[in-house]
Amino acid sequence: MKSISKSQTNKSAFSHIVFLFGPTGVGKTELLLDLDPQRFSVINADSIQVYRHLDIGSAKASAAVQAAIPHYLIDIKDPWEQFSVGDFITYADQACQDICKEGKIPVISGGTAYYFKHFLYGLSEAPSSDEDIRALITQRIEEKGRDWAFEYLTQVDPITAGRIHPSDMYRVSRALEVYESSGRALSSFSLPTEPRYNMKPLIIGLIRDSEILRSRLAQRIQIMFDEGLEEEIRTLLRMGAQSDWPGLQGIGYKEFFQARENGEWSRSIIADQIERNSRFYAKRQLTFFRSFSEAQWMDPSDKQTILTEIEQYSQL
Repeated sequence: MKSISKSQTNKSAFSHIVFLFGPTGVGKTELLLDLDPQRFSVINADSIQVYRHLDIGSAKASAAVQAAIPHYLIDIKDPWEQFSVGDFITYADQACQDICKEGKIPVISGGTAYYFKHFLYGLSEAPSSDEDIRALITQRIEEKGRDWAFEYLTQVDPITAGRIHPSDMYRVSRALEVYESSGRALSSFSLPTEPRYNMKPLIIGLIRDSEILRSRLAQRIQIMFDEGLEEEIRTLLRMGAQSDWPGLQGIGYKEFFQARENGEWSRSIIADQIERNSRFYAKRQLTFFRSFSEAQWMDPSDKQTILTEIEQYSQL
């Protein structure tokens, strides 16, 4: 997909955009299926669903769902390729233009919170990537290990470390690269405070009672295994999958590779670890999403109210 600069981007494509976000398992897909596909298209904002071959563990929209309402930014990368937040902005900008040319409204939906934040406000003022420093950081991690890398980040930039999962080496490496190149913590670089292109999206946050969400997560994990998650992992291994592939850092995948490295492969143990990590991640997602002061928080069970809100916004 062609790279887009601000000068190339049609600002009118951003006049109407719906943000629909919430924690893992809250019920975003069920709502999307009730949108009119003649008037709306979906832009995926899940950092794992952008990868090919990662279908079950990422809870990717099925072929039937994608046939019911068009989806963008699904299956656009191979799991060994990096996909940064800057890439997301570029691809999502293009998708918004394509959708608006069809006379429809983009609905950005997913659970990767910083995709929404940076899409709305843009990237921070942190220095761009330096290949030499990145190579040096990679070498150090190979020599000293991942635990060392995250511990070092905790020392030099505890704020960023608190926002990153310890196994997410791509973002750990990026934060260390910024520190080494600038002498400053990544968290010290400010974000823009004004929305790009004067965007005024409708921002809907989905939330459920904690016990209901926990039950839905447990059920979702059971369904993933029933649908063949273990075979999906074996297929990836036959492809030569490595635990450091960017696409395999997501919950539902990394647990298998951690178990394999520890010489274990117990379905019950891995399922318990996925559920535990999912609950922890859902809490972190909610914390981040609550930073959107404009968000309207709604329970997905009140589907008609949410759909009415989207309908009214689309007619403005």
